[in-house]
Amino acid sequence: MESRSLVPQAPGLKLPIANVRSVFRPHEVERKLAKLPQREHETLRATYERMLERGPERFQVKPCGVPDMAGLYDQLPNFTDALDDVKRHVALAQDSSDGLEVTPMLLLGPPGIGKTHFARQLADLLGTGMNLVPMSSMTAGWLLSGASSQWKGAKPGKVFEALVDGQYANPVIVVDEVDKAATDAQYDPLGALYGLLEHDTAGAFVDEFAEIAVDASQVIWIMTANDDRCIPEPILNRMNVFEIEPPSPAQARHIARNLYRSIRCDHAWGRRFGEEPADDVLDLLAELAPREMRRALMTAFGNARLAQRDALTPEDLPRTGAGRQRIGFVQ
Repeated sequence: MESRSLVPQAPGLKLPIANVRSVFRPHEVERKLAKLPQREHETLRATYERMLERGPERFQVKPCGVPDMAGLYDQLPNFTDALDDVKRHVALAQDSSDGLEVTPMLLLGPPGIGKTHFARQLADLLGTGMNLVPMSSMTAGWLLSGASSQWKGAKPGKVFEALVDGQYANPVIVVDEVDKAATDAQYDPLGALYGLLEHDTAGAFVDEFAEIAVDASQVIWIMTANDDRCIPEPILNRMNVFEIEPPSPAQARHIARNLYRSIRCDHAWGRRFGEEPADDVLDLLAELAPREMRRALMTAFGNARLAQRDALTPEDLPRTGAGRQRIGFVQ
């Protein structure tokens, strides 16, 4: 698929648009559309017409130079190795006409430590969209690759939708909890990944519904998993695997402090509270998984406001039920 340069139009953007890239060939769509029988395959016809109406060109963006990632390292202290890998790829693409290529990555670690949050932050850093594919709730093996239009209720897969219906040729696609993909599905839910995670074959990915080749070679893939034993070895071999450890006690306190500050600054009511949380509040927050910290803080802020106080106390935090297990720490 071809690409051409585009001069950024919006001043002040840290992540200017570098190229416009064609993600499919319109003449192939026109040929498929012409062959459709009249008054049949209405959903497929509508898909082809939408493709022609929108056209094949999508933005391919990348950072202008190596961006300052200090904020991400500060927010995500236990993701240093993964962030280092992204920085290396960005450095390769700077000062050139090449697009940004990031080797597919697997974030491996216990639930609640921020793997999906990392993916969202990465999409913001790169200036591209993020599409979340939750494998744990997937009920069909064709979610990624689409289902044949011959099937009732069939539709395109998530990769096709991200490229054709989205704005970007290089979206971040997060396959969340890839180790929980249904193993009893009629079709292998991970089968499409064998081709999608290879740069050469991804350039002509054919969705089973549309049967049109799309250029998925620029997609930035992030997988998350709690356990890699359920992931086929050929898929693991196509990715850089990063074992994300739970934050240490010091890192957990740092994350909790940053989250307190973020929530306080993001809300008008935040100005009623002090700029820093008390140490005993941080001690309790640090025992929670990062995913749970935000919920606990929102509860605490509400309780403090009901009590007409301008500072959080340990009593404001929700009590952890006896049946709930807190995430462990690295000593």
